[in-house]
Amino acid sequence: MRLGPDLDGDQLAAKFALSGRLQIPNFLADDVAGLLADELAASDQWRRVINAGRTIYEIDRSQFDALPVEQAHALDAAINAEAAWAFRFRYDCIRVPDAVRQRRAKEGLLAAFAQLMSGRETLNLFERITNRYGLRFADAQATRYRRGDFLTRHDDAVESKDRRLAYVLGLTRVWVPEWGGLLLFNEEQGGVAEAMVPRFNALSVFSVPQPHSVSAVAPYADGDRLSVTGWLRGDLPTNE
Repeated sequence: MRLGPDLDGDQLAAKFALSGRLQIPNFLADDVAGLLADELAASDQWRRVINAGRTIYEIDRSQFDALPVEQAHALDAAINAEAAWAFRFRYDCIRVPDAVRQRRAKEGLLAAFAQLMSGRETLNLFERITNRYGLRFADAQATRYRRGDFLTRHDDAVESKDRRLAYVLGLTRVWVPEWGGLLLFNEEQGGVAEAMVPRFNALSVFSVPQPHSVSAVAPYADGDRLSVTGWLRGDLPTNE
C-alpha cells in the first residue's frame, strides 16, 4: 500500500486554502487503487447501516437482503419520511477497528489503507496541505452506496473524536454526475457551494466542521458507489 508518486504538497496546499476542501487525483499508486477496489467489490463483509428515529440499525447485508419484503419496505418508508428534514443515512459499510492491535491483526488492503493513512508520512503530508497541525490518527471504513442510498446534511463534528479533517477516497472506476452519489458542500442559505463527483482513486479532503451531504444514488445508476471514508484526528486510539 503506497501513495501516488506525483503528489505535490505545495500545489495542493494552495488549492485547499481557497475553500478548506480539495479533491486530490491519483492519491494511491494506480495498481494499489485497483486492487483495493476489487477487494471491496468482492467482499462478503458488508453491513447495512440505517438510522431512523432515535435508532441506528446495523445488520449483515446478507441478513438484510433476506428480510421479508414488507419489513424492508417499512424500514425504507420510515427513513424516507424523516430524511427531508433530519440527519438520516442509508448505505453499506465495512469498518476498520480503531484499536491499534486489532487493526494490525486485520488482513487485506482495506486495513493496510487505514495503516497508511495513520502513518507519519501521510499525516505530515496532510498537515502540509491543510495547515492543520497535530494530526495523530486516521480512522477508516469502506462505504457502498447502492440505488436509493444517501447521507443527509451534517458537519462531522463530534467533540470526543477530535476530528480535524474528513476524507473520501473514490473507488468506482466509472461514475457520472447524473447517477447521484455526489459529495455536496451545503451553504447555510440552503444552496450548494460545491459538488464533487466520485472519481476513481481521487481523495476528497475537507476541514471539520463543514456542512455536507451525499446525494441519493439514482435508481438508474449503473453500479455501486464504492469508497473508503474516515477522519484525520487529533486524538489517539487505544492500543487494545
